[in-house]
Amino acid sequence: MDVTLITGASSGLGAIFARKLAAKKNNLVLVARRKDRLDKLAAELTKAYGVSVFVEVADLSAPTAVYKLMKRLATKKLEITCLINNAGFGGLGAFATQDMARQTEMINLNCTALMQLCHAVLPSMKLRKSGSILNVSSTAAFQAGPNMAVYYASKAFVLSFSEALHEEVKPDGIKVSCLCPGPTKTEFFDAASASSVKLKFFAGAAEKVVDDGLAALARNQAFIVSGIMNKIFVQAGRLSPRFLSRAITKRMNIS
Repeated sequence: MDVTLITGASSGLGAIFARKLAAKKNNLVLVARRKDRLDKLAAELTKAYGVSVFVEVADLSAPTAVYKLMKRLATKKLEITCLINNAGFGGLGAFATQDMARQTEMINLNCTALMQLCHAVLPSMKLRKSGSILNVSSTAAFQAGPNMAVYYASKAFVLSFSEALHEEVKPDGIKVSCLCPGPTKTEFFDAASASSVKLKFFAGAAEKVVDDGLAALARNQAFIVSGIMNKIFVQAGRLSPRFLSRAITKRMNIS
């Protein structure tokens, strides 16, 4: 069975991706840590759209999680024709004061698991001469982020990696796009212990972000910055001296 795999599917953008793609009659594999939420979403989508929805509970920050996930999917004879790498988290605070294990977990999830999943699905996509991958980054990818240093750096990795992969697999008929939303109305800020950070007050609608990402993937656009104001901020950051960009971002990343 051909399926679309969505990570971080239990809430936020991931759940919206699942609803949008189920409405288009995509069979889904939903991956996240919270089984109760995944089961509830799977039941909702199966009833509403008549699609097959497989729930896979996994902490993708664990070293062997991707390998074990792919092994389970192979056992079920599920063919991943579309991958939505949405899972990720951030954390607010000066780097030196942050828990090292938590920072390492962030890199493992935001970067390593994303990269491993891409590597896992590409061989079969190359054989089929088709497939699509959407990696969710952030406008954080375009500048350094004092007080969220590891998160910003992880999203820079996602953008750079995705753009490179886009060029590599284009001749194979495979689409790779990178979605770069700005602050978005999801659970992200609460999960990052940043519920009062200034950037939260610029948060945009999550549905628009998902629509932009899926549209970019459909036309195989290497990356997209979602939202007019976010596009302006990114361009302004590119034109500003880096010391100024760092200083402004530092002030914004204070709760």
